[in-house]
Amino acid sequence: MSAIPNFPRAMFSCSELGAAYRAERKALGQTQAGIAKRVGCRRQTIADIEAGKNVAMYTLMAALSALGKGLVIMDARVDYDNLAAMFPDE
Repeated sequence: MSAIPNFPRAMFSCSELGAAYRAERKALGQTQAGIAKRVGCRRQTIADIEAGKNVAMYTLMAALSALGKGLVIMDARVDYDNLAAMFPDE
């Protein structure tokens, strides 16, 4: 299944969140070291986030903020009103 640009998708694991964070960071042309400096943590901490490892919640939130991103709590159940948007070619 291909990702739909700007369409939120549910993530159910730390590794999924870490991979999404890494993709966003790279898409924005940011380095782990640059983000770490803005957050006030070690570069390894940003690497840990991207690897899906356990980090302090406030550090994760600061790292997301450094990318101009945030978290959304969403219902992971299918919303039939938006189902067509999930499968535009079908």
